[in-house]
Amino acid sequence: MPGLMNPIVVLLSLAALILVGSALASSTEAAMLTVNPIQVHTLKQQRVPGSRALERIKARPGRSLVLLVVLNNLFNISGSMLLGTQADHVFKTIPGGAWALAAFNGGFTIAVILLGEILPKTIGNSFAMPISLTAARFLLLLERLTLPLLLVLEKLMPSITAESELTTNEREIHLMARLGSQQGNIEADEAAMIGKVFALNDLTARDLMVSRVATPSLSGAATLDSVRQQILQAPEDAWWVVLGEEVDEVLGVQSREQALSELLNGSGNRLVSDLCEAPHYVPEMIRADRLLTSFRRGDRTSVRVVVDEFGAFVGLVGAADILGVLAGWKRLPNDGQDN
Repeated sequence: MPGLMNPIVVLLSLAALILVGSALASSTEAAMLTVNPIQVHTLKQQRVPGSRALERIKARPGRSLVLLVVLNNLFNISGSMLLGTQADHVFKTIPGGAWALAAFNGGFTIAVILLGEILPKTIGNSFAMPISLTAARFLLLLERLTLPLLLVLEKLMPSITAESELTTNEREIHLMARLGSQQGNIEADEAAMIGKVFALNDLTARDLMVSRVATPSLSGAATLDSVRQQILQAPEDAWWVVLGEEVDEVLGVQSREQALSELLNGSGNRLVSDLCEAPHYVPEMIRADRLLTSFRRGDRTSVRVVVDEFGAFVGLVGAADILGVLAGWKRLPNDGQDN
């Protein structure tokens, strides 16, 4: 009996080693495939231990995945061959050894599937980041030790050397914002605003402007006193286009704030054309995102005069119109029609 126990202990130890090795390789492989490169980049900036090594691996993931696949197959194939030899040596010496060997092989196969593949990969998916951070340095060391083998494999399969760049696109950012909102990681209004930021690229000054017929205007030949009532009754953020005698002759723009300041300073007898600000012109087809960047700190005006391809005045657009789209309180003419 003592002579029988030693081979059984060796058999069970070898089986446990194969299961553990296969489980580690499977869970690490699943974690490396699941982990988000953007999160890795963020952790590196926060100087989280292991993040630098993990970022290097994610930049060229082919090598690490090859190593993990090789390790997993070494445990599952070569280890199983050794285990089968040991099992045959153990069970052929006991009564009913053939049935016992068949039962052991069947049970071990099920154990490899469940404990060496399915369960470890589930754990790897669920705890991708901590597993990846823990395994990253070991994988880098293993890459250095097996570099000759990797170089040969890379010559045979060039795709292994392909570098993975940290890129994304508008659709992916939309999706990440939506998922982050659903999971409570970001606020719903923040996710909505992210979508509206990208919508600016699809809008033009023509979509956002107040058309010419609806744009408030003042005659450049009028005095401030003559338009005092109009200025006092206007909204606080009101702007006027100051027009000359000729058609489409824009002399400038005038804000309510500046007009009131001039009235308080006793300049009511001066002409509006003498007090207005010089106009800034933009084409009607300029994209809203580019239009927004045209408003800079230090500008005396927060509006732009919109002109068509012939240089004719067609409307007025302000920074508030663009910010209103981002905030959601400005509705566009086609809102609610795209169903």
